[in-house]
Amino acid sequence: MILTVTMNPAYDMTYRVERFERGQAHRVRSVEQRIGGKGINVTRVLNQLGKYARATGFSDHAFAAAAELELPVDFVHALPWVRRTVVISESEDGTATALWEPGARVSNPHAAEQLTTRVAGLLPDINGLVISGSLPGGIEPGLPADIARTAVAAGVPTICDIDGESLRLAAEVPGVILMPNIEELEGLTGRAPVTVDEVATAAIPLIERGVRAVIATRGVAGMVAVTAEGAWTATLPEILAGNPTGAGDSAAAAVIAVLSEGAAPDWPAILVDAVATSAAAVVIPVAGEIDRCLRTRIAPTVVVEQLEPQPS
Repeated sequence: MILTVTMNPAYDMTYRVERFERGQAHRVRSVEQRIGGKGINVTRVLNQLGKYARATGFSDHAFAAAAELELPVDFVHALPWVRRTVVISESEDGTATALWEPGARVSNPHAAEQLTTRVAGLLPDINGLVISGSLPGGIEPGLPADIARTAVAAGVPTICDIDGESLRLAAEVPGVILMPNIEELEGLTGRAPVTVDEVATAAIPLIERGVRAVIATRGVAGMVAVTAEGAWTATLPEILAGNPTGAGDSAAAAVIAVLSEGAAPDWPAILVDAVATSAAAVVIPVAGEIDRCLRTRIAPTVVVEQLEPQPS
């Protein structure tokens, strides 16, 4: 089983319009609401990839009840209400505009301890862990790092797809896998990488301090993976237009799906799968879904190049 942790879940709202124009009234063609949040999206994609996954984290009672109708979940009821994220999807060209609410403050003073205990109790039964997304108010930024440290010590492959101070603290956990975007990598390292070689070079100090892998997502420009074994970049030969919301979550699902199998990781192959799975999410209007046929079709077209980053 793979476990995902979402501390700040959301109701994902998708409004479809023909073309979005700022300052104008729009006739909405369709509306879709579903439970969401980064870890929820990872869970959905893992299930589509044939992996059994369970979601935990913080929620209110209504969100947990709605989630139980779709996914295996085990939430700590600690939020007075769950936020919404709104995506305006344009059918004309697939462009998406997103609005993200900050979310409520945790009302349960024992929430962090309860979540830590819940994850620790599941560790003997899981072979992969993904901690994703932002934190709600009232939760210390070190909580993801604390959970990751316990999981890595138990031999569970662990991905942290988080940001800000939480990312900085997670980067101090030996053996953890980080999946930042370029802005998050810049905030973490103090460098502003532009080229793939600069991205790899920026990640090297993190590897030297004990991080198992850094997989930096670069949007339509692909991904860069840096490990102690080497560094690689992977890109698609053609850019796919669509909704990028959830593409990074799909990449995280692809990575943990392979690592959960326990074999020695083939990082270039993992990177190819992550890029293809991410692209297969972009063409779907809602987050947490992939076009599996497209993923299979484009994986052989992903271009991989080995990099030679400069040591720190």
